[in-house]
Amino acid sequence: MSVMGHLYVWLDKRVKYTEEEVSSVLGVAIDDDLQVSSRYELCRRVEETFDVPKDSFWHLHSTQKIRFAVQQARNLKAKGAVTNE
Repeated sequence: MSVMGHLYVWLDKRVKYTEEEVSSVLGVAIDDDLQVSSRYELCRRVEETFDVPKDSFWHLHSTQKIRFAVQQARNLKAKGAVTNE
């Protein structure tokens, strides 16, 4: 899994995303600064936002990252900070 993760990061650095791919994700408009952030920079933002140790989110496997995001979204919804509207 780790080898595949490193390969994915290596490949991702070389991908040129289209404006459409970075400007909106599943109907959510993406802020300009996030559109140009690298994968690592985005992971660092997650770490800072949720107060987790530096590089801890970055080193998780993809499914762990998704699981973390879903749990955090669930926690925010339970607190009333997020709605489906």
